[in-house]
Amino acid sequence: MADLTHEFVAQIKEAVAQKSPLIIEGSGSKRWYGNAVAGQRTLSTAGHIGILDYDPAELVLTARAGTTIAELEKALAERGQMLPFEPPHYSPASTLGGVIAAGLSGPARPYAGGVRDFVLGLHIIDGKGDVLKFGGQVMKNVAGYDVSRLMAGSLGVLGLMTQVSLKVLPVPLAQSTLCFELSEVAAIHQINEWSAKPLPMTGSVWHQGILSVRLAGARAAVASAEQQLGGTKLAPEAAAKLWLDLQDQTHAFFSSASAMAAQHSLWRLSLPAIAPAIDAVTISGAHDQLIEWGGAQRWVWSDASPEAIRKLARSLGGHAVLFNNQHAVGDVFDQLPPALMAIHQRLKNTFDPHGILNPGRLYQGL
Repeated sequence: MADLTHEFVAQIKEAVAQKSPLIIEGSGSKRWYGNAVAGQRTLSTAGHIGILDYDPAELVLTARAGTTIAELEKALAERGQMLPFEPPHYSPASTLGGVIAAGLSGPARPYAGGVRDFVLGLHIIDGKGDVLKFGGQVMKNVAGYDVSRLMAGSLGVLGLMTQVSLKVLPVPLAQSTLCFELSEVAAIHQINEWSAKPLPMTGSVWHQGILSVRLAGARAAVASAEQQLGGTKLAPEAAAKLWLDLQDQTHAFFSSASAMAAQHSLWRLSLPAIAPAIDAVTISGAHDQLIEWGGAQRWVWSDASPEAIRKLARSLGGHAVLFNNQHAVGDVFDQLPPALMAIHQRLKNTFDPHGILNPGRLYQGL
């Protein structure tokens, strides 16, 4: 197993001395996500690998940041366990550090929790070259725990992660996927109604008139929910492919050739689950839409301006991320309100006072 911590410290200190910003990444599988980095050299954690500790009985795994998600999932599967937040892979070489830094979660997000909910502790190297340790290996250890969670979704702008401890969970004993023919309006209403009931739901998606719901848990609970909900049951192989395609964003919706050919961009709208339906009439130039997370995550291909999309998202109580920036120009992420931006600026100044770690990746100019 390779420990490259000292090499990383040296590279960061050299970058500070030379005032040369660094591009922080693992395998580069999510290089496209976020704004362009105003960096000159790449610092990759891809060789910093190895599972350092795994206690199936305690449901805790600790590994170096360059360890691939595929390796972690293989080790977990051998003990009947999994990463509950279902991170998208994008590549077989996708790394643990990259997954935490991106903060992206799969279909189970609203039911099991997101990336940050399962980060117990981590080691980072800040923008001064200091090695810092936060959190621990148990949920009860709250010392520095908020800082551990803060790194999830920070896209490397606050520090270089070198080691992460995660909470893992057992694989459910039973799973089932039910499908229903419903309009967008009816699907949002129905999934919110079901979400208020004690049903073992772990995923939902609506696309082109079909609402699919994943149930998982004890066999008796899944069987009972099947009887309550009805619908058409998907074959296990088809169901597994559906949820994996959504997790990895290899579903046909995400690679819509006609949408990209028509100069549409892919937007991810994070909204209250009860927000009303949005369709091609609401969003000028909308091409296609897919709804996940019980209505809280809505994907839209559209050629509307960034201002129009973000105005719509704000009017519905949420925000929008420009997920595929091939054709649109502008910030990928919506600007924070002034008070929150001031907090982010203070965090950036504290962890990376020289501004050498992924500058501009999260917010341009920072």
